[in-house]
Amino acid sequence: MLTSLAHLVARRRLVVIGAWIVLTFAGAFSAGQLSKRWFQSFSIPGFQAYEANQRTLKAFGSGEQPPLLAVFVTPGRDVTSVPGIEGAIEAGASVPKMRAGRVGSWYASHSNAYVSKDRHTMFATLYPPGNATFSSAPPIKQVRAAIRAATPAGVTFHLTGRDPILQSQGEAGGPSVLTESLIGAAGALVILLFVFGTLPAVAMPMLVALSSIMTTFLCVYVMTYLTDVSIIVQFLVALVGLGVSIDYALLIVFRFREELTLHDTTEAALVETMTHAGRSVIVSGSTVAIGLLSMVLLPLPFIRSIGIGGMLIPTVAVLSSTTLLPAMLSLLGPRINRVRVMPKRFVEPHPAETGLWWRWSRLVMKRGALVFVVGAAVVGLVLIPATKINPSDAQIKDEPAQGDALAGRDALTAAGIPDGVYLPYIVLAENVTTTANLQDVAAEVAKAPGIAAASAPPSWRKGDAALVEAFGTDDGSSRAAKGTIANLKRHVLPQIASSQTNLGPGAKLTLGGVAPEARDFIHAVYGKFPYVLLFVLILTFILLTRAFRSIVLPLKAVVLNLVSLGAAYGIVVFIFQEGHGSDAIWNIKATDSVISWIPLMIFAFLYGISMDYEVFILTRIREEYDDTGDTAYSIAHGLARTGKLVTSGALVLMFAFFALSTGPGPDIKQFAIGLAAGVIFDATVIRALLVPATMQLLGRWNWWLPHSVARVLRVAPGEA
Repeated sequence: MLTSLAHLVARRRLVVIGAWIVLTFAGAFSAGQLSKRWFQSFSIPGFQAYEANQRTLKAFGSGEQPPLLAVFVTPGRDVTSVPGIEGAIEAGASVPKMRAGRVGSWYASHSNAYVSKDRHTMFATLYPPGNATFSSAPPIKQVRAAIRAATPAGVTFHLTGRDPILQSQGEAGGPSVLTESLIGAAGALVILLFVFGTLPAVAMPMLVALSSIMTTFLCVYVMTYLTDVSIIVQFLVALVGLGVSIDYALLIVFRFREELTLHDTTEAALVETMTHAGRSVIVSGSTVAIGLLSMVLLPLPFIRSIGIGGMLIPTVAVLSSTTLLPAMLSLLGPRINRVRVMPKRFVEPHPAETGLWWRWSRLVMKRGALVFVVGAAVVGLVLIPATKINPSDAQIKDEPAQGDALAGRDALTAAGIPDGVYLPYIVLAENVTTTANLQDVAAEVAKAPGIAAASAPPSWRKGDAALVEAFGTDDGSSRAAKGTIANLKRHVLPQIASSQTNLGPGAKLTLGGVAPEARDFIHAVYGKFPYVLLFVLILTFILLTRAFRSIVLPLKAVVLNLVSLGAAYGIVVFIFQEGHGSDAIWNIKATDSVISWIPLMIFAFLYGISMDYEVFILTRIREEYDDTGDTAYSIAHGLARTGKLVTSGALVLMFAFFALSTGPGPDIKQFAIGLAAGVIFDATVIRALLVPATMQLLGRWNWWLPHSVARVLRVAPGEA
């Protein structure tokens, strides 16, 4: 099939190139239109805290966003006795985009939960109205300005909270997105120049990546008219699309230049290239698609849409690599080696039996056991931190901050106000008969372990629904808060509802708030994550078993992919969760957590990229073995032919991710460093050490495929 496709593309190359140009421009137009089509809701249907927050939102107009904290400090005076502060709070709540929200304060409840023990500091919680989306943001600047203008003389005011602190990170004056992109592109260009040495060869991966990404956006745009597609898909299209497109283009261009030296005509070289390298691209693209498709198993609509939309990325990348790229190569022919900008040794392909990678592969063949032990030791050291991973949002005290938001946080800390005020627990009380009964609920909640105080503002009552605001002794994202949330859900609230007989018939108490909903997200994702992994590993194993005609090579591939994924997690934990170097390099203190969505997104990206590298190497080794029947020679020759390819692709991506890590915010830094470190670790320790060493130790067992399995897969059996 690939042979026929190569002939067809070579003979109709102008038509093929023209079609992709049209698709690319249509995709560029679609990318601009997608901003109006993205699905931006964050929903966890069926989970208690999310459902409670949705009922709160319906009844009160707010409930899905954390509060803004207005902090007032009056040194030497009882803050509750200073006139004018209540009016300042009302001024902030009267900002147009805050009017439908709600306010918790000492003035609304006369509860000391909002006042420090020395009574010199007070805070109020201002809850923004509306649902939380990926692009929603409260009117922080307007609220700050309104309250500051109304704050009486002699009172120090700050506006802080989770969202003001996160917003302040973007004001740090770091490089712009354009600058980051230019840094990444410059790094990629340098790597590709060293790899290929000529401008036409360097342009091929760039053009394929551009066309693939734009065409994927076109496909996603069409899909938005059929189903909801999460806004997160746009980042996957850019990152995964860039990664796999460049990898596939590198593989094919490498092979094409090699085949040009072995054939008399461009078409013959192209056909041979697509017969082997094209097959690797299809197998690799299938494994990437499987990894992304696995997300449909998670019980979250927006993540399922990521899985469905994400499948388009490798599909389009494979199509462009097997049609557009061969068409351009057919048009260029030997001219791909012209316009040389590097020394001649970078341009002309060398025999496999020369160069650094050949010498390294021969060393591995002679010292396979030693190389395996060294590689396993390195992996073991990196995997140890991964066992301690704590997927959770960072605590507010550990978030980088500046300006007024930082001053407000410092003021709360100095006053001894607990960290739990940033993400309060909200108890939704339904069918509770009287305000007095609601005060009883607040008093009982305040007695629970891990709760510093609780309040039930009388104005927080509408119809049969009322709210209690409880402040934890610890940040809602902390490890200690896990136990507090679980205790409130499973024991405290059910006991209050059953023991307080005067609450009224049908009284129901449900825990809501941003922190409990975040815990629901973690349970929803990582509670099902083992099934996602199992799904991916089984399908990948079956696919690779047929592709490599062996059950040993696919088993090794999936195990090493898990190891590579664990290593990426271990690096993120070591740097950010445990704080080894994060403060010195990125000014981020140890967070005691890895931001909850990052392990999932690292899996979605890194699984496909690392499997790309595995497929590239094993396909070439299998090809050599089929020709020679010599296992040691095949491993050495295959590694020598693909080593430069794999490390080049990894370096290109590493530069792009390091550029991304210069952006503001610890979430972007964790994600970018996790990807950069994961990609380079996989290309070096896993693919250069463990893959060849393991195969050398396995010997002829690499090719074992029982007759019964071969019969089912319709391939030839392999003997050990």
